[in-house]
Amino acid sequence: MKLKTYKAKFYEKLLSLFPETEVESFFYLLTEAYLEKTRIQLALEPDFEINSEQLQQFEKALQRLFQQEPIQYILEETEFFGYPFQVNQYTLIPRPETEELVAWIIEDVAARKQETNTAKISILDIGTGSGCIPISLAKELPQAKVSSIDVSKEALQIAQNNSALNQVEVKFIQQDILQAESLPEKYEVIVSNPPYVRELEKEQMHQNVLDFEPELALFVEDNNPLIFYRKIARLAKNALTKNGVLYFEINEYLPEEMVSLLEEIGYQHIELKKDIFGKFRMCKASF
Repeated sequence: MKLKTYKAKFYEKLLSLFPETEVESFFYLLTEAYLEKTRIQLALEPDFEINSEQLQQFEKALQRLFQQEPIQYILEETEFFGYPFQVNQYTLIPRPETEELVAWIIEDVAARKQETNTAKISILDIGTGSGCIPISLAKELPQAKVSSIDVSKEALQIAQNNSALNQVEVKFIQQDILQAESLPEKYEVIVSNPPYVRELEKEQMHQNVLDFEPELALFVEDNNPLIFYRKIARLAKNALTKNGVLYFEINEYLPEEMVSLLEEIGYQHIELKKDIFGKFRMCKASF
């Protein structure tokens, strides 16, 4: 079958669910993955034929897209901070606002390096998922010693794979942070993007997130939405070095509650930061 013939069918099937630009993006992501050809290469081969095996691959992907499964899970890969990452049903798909959190940490560490004249730094990430935060920090800060904690054995396996894929060393630890009594050692930086979506916010979320991304990594109870932040902030209080800093990705609806929580625990220097959409999605705190 000619690819352009299949393309027409692909578009027809998905245009009732997605904008045309998104369908186009899906199609060319799949052609690059399955045919190893770029969009430009295909434009130069208008009569390109796909064989039965390739057609089967496209058909399976099309059915999954029609069920609104995220393209990242279909391809089992995504990009974060310019680096490749494997993802699957045990890991969240990394978001752009998390890239902004990583960039903030890198900027602060660079400024700290100028002040202290040392590049050595110890970093702990809590709730690693795919490993996108600690691995990106390890890539960008090669002299940093990076560790990461997650409760999910399956997520940690993906994070290990991603560490090897990106050729960095990160120490991964399986632990339920809510059951932890202390953190392994002292750190200059502790960062976490914990579960923070309240059950009441589910109705605002896309079905593809609700149906396919891991609930364990997303949701908290309405009556205790800051449960992870409270626990991590208390543990970090005893695990940060003298000038150490705690960083969080936060729920855009709860910035004031976050500040109050951190003040209550004893943090003195607290800063909220907006993402590119003007929403408070990050904070940092120190003593």
